[in-house]
Amino acid sequence: MKRITGIFLLAAALAAGASCKKEQLAITYSNQEARIDKYIESEVGKDPAITVTYNGGASRMTRVQGEGTALSADGHVSFHYAGYVFNGSVSSTSMFATNHQATAEQAGWNITESDFSLFETGLSDKKLLEGLRKGLEGVRAGEECEIMFSGKYGYGNKTFGIIPANSALLYKIWVVGVSNE
Repeated sequence: MKRITGIFLLAAALAAGASCKKEQLAITYSNQEARIDKYIESEVGKDPAITVTYNGGASRMTRVQGEGTALSADGHVSFHYAGYVFNGSVSSTSMFATNHQATAEQAGWNITESDFSLFETGLSDKKLLEGLRKGLEGVRAGEECEIMFSGKYGYGNKTFGIIPANSALLYKIWVVGVSNE
């Protein structure tokens, strides 16, 4: 009987620990979303021409409006990008990847062995981060924007290269082409 009671107590303790971790993770994501909102509010305050689009957990702040057809959920897009771990601000020290040569040079990256070719993808590609997919939906050719999302829509609880698990991310995007065919 003691053994059965001990097993139930252990199971209850493990469940409580898992529940605490889930609650802590929810608080982490909520704090990240609050930092994203504060950043957007600050940037819009500096430039009221900025437009903001929210789509299922992703926020897109458009600095330069694009032209033509908006990217649909099953469309294809080509763009340059710079990815940052987002902790409330953007700096070259938090940049983890880019295919935008001017951004790489400005950050002091070694560009002799870098690939600055366009990134081309379909929004239905399951390899695309959920936050990036949701943020890209609706972009237009020529648009320059920043897409931000909490770790919930990024790599989640997985560390990816130099990106810590559960990190909020920000992508600067320079859209070159959009096709919905």
